[in-house]
Amino acid sequence: MILQPPYTLAFTPQRIVSLVPSQTELLHYLGLEEETVGITKFCIHPKEWYRNKTRVGGTKTVNPAAIKKLQPHLIIANKEENVKEQIEELANEYNVLVTDVNNVSEALQMISCIGTLTGKDKEATQLITRIENNFSTIHQPAIPIKTAYLIWNNPYMAAGGGTFINDMMDKAGLKNIFQDNKRYPGITIADLQIAGCQLLMLSSEPYPFKQKHIDELQQHLPNTKIILADGEMFSWYGSRMLLVPEYLHSMRREW
Repeated sequence: MILQPPYTLAFTPQRIVSLVPSQTELLHYLGLEEETVGITKFCIHPKEWYRNKTRVGGTKTVNPAAIKKLQPHLIIANKEENVKEQIEELANEYNVLVTDVNNVSEALQMISCIGTLTGKDKEATQLITRIENNFSTIHQPAIPIKTAYLIWNNPYMAAGGGTFINDMMDKAGLKNIFQDNKRYPGITIADLQIAGCQLLMLSSEPYPFKQKHIDELQQHLPNTKIILADGEMFSWYGSRMLLVPEYLHSMRREW
């Protein structure tokens, strides 16, 4: 079944499958080494789990047979990361938590929820406090910088409003020029020019932008600062958030 609020189980799960990379990393942070029995091929952190844990397909291509062999007590999925039909099929046989994270506040709620379900309340609460304290050190520029964050190439796609990335940009003092567009709109170079884009960030994921893409775009946007951005820092809503404030501080040298 798909778990509903208040997201409780009658027992603490001893066999967990994670279908979300950022939440796999969170499970590791919470100390669920033995309990986590399955991950996806995109769950690259931590490295030792990527090498040693059973992989159950991709985030969009889950392998039900591989999951069945693991007989999980709990599957952790995400509304945006995973395919609805695949998750509903799994929910016919297993307990499934489907998270829905669109901002920092919801990310902290998710951490608390997973901590409660897995018997790691104390560790989750301590993590939330550390994240909140770290985020309180972020210094925003006096005037928000008109910014676009590209996640895909050919066609170009940007992070729009209602996304976790958009909220992270806001926390950094960056004004997302596509925040009035929901989710991940397709955009053109002309859109960037018309909006007066001052800073253009090219993400490392899901499309792996490189320096050559900066060079291509810079020809059309001579007055725009274009940089590569670590997609994990802007879109991984788990323990990775601990590192975000320091990362933003280092990035400002390029803005």
